[in-house]
Amino acid sequence: MTSPSNRPLGHSEETAVRVAAFDVDHTLTNKDCVIPFLREVAGWRLYVGLVWRVLPLGRALFARDRDRVKAVATRAALSGRSIEQVDAKARGFALRAFPAWLREDTVKRLRWHHSQGHKVVLVSASYSLYLTYLGKLLGCDAVMGTECETNSGLQFTGSLVGANCRGAEKERRLREWIDREGFGSYVLYAYGDSAGDDQMLAMADHAFRITKEAVAEIPEMSAA
Repeated sequence: MTSPSNRPLGHSEETAVRVAAFDVDHTLTNKDCVIPFLREVAGWRLYVGLVWRVLPLGRALFARDRDRVKAVATRAALSGRSIEQVDAKARGFALRAFPAWLREDTVKRLRWHHSQGHKVVLVSASYSLYLTYLGKLLGCDAVMGTECETNSGLQFTGSLVGANCRGAEKERRLREWIDREGFGSYVLYAYGDSAGDDQMLAMADHAFRITKEAVAEIPEMSAA
């Protein structure tokens, strides 16, 4: 699909910059990464923190407010922890979880885009704390994930910076990055598995809904 608002007058696909945007959880990986990471950071204290916050957690669960549930869990796991400690946990988590949890088929597509000189970015509701390391592992040009707030650069407050990076926030962050890079004319490939990816997929020229089934090759990959 093509979003006309992306295309300046005189747009030519031949000269356009090609961008491939990938969701992470259940798109590049075969499992969710958020809760395993919070357990990595806080251990059993995560559950103690959730018990202390049982009322806001219960309200969020009852309302099926995924963003609020994540905000409560983030506070339970990260509040008061040092940046150095959490970064070490994030690095260790990334080195252990990736590439063990990566899907071979979608990673193959990512590497193909990279080999073609396309700009490759991660756009995910997962925390950028560990996505930064995954992005380096995969040679990505940028990482857009959920950001966590720090206090004076020393400790995590437990709050999120801005919105959870899903739904409309994914589209906003991706458009903001594209505008900042100044590509002008571009062709967007987007990969995602859930409703949280719908807006990002809708803005793409080539949108791919990822399921549990193996992902077929892009036609250009066979011809390359």
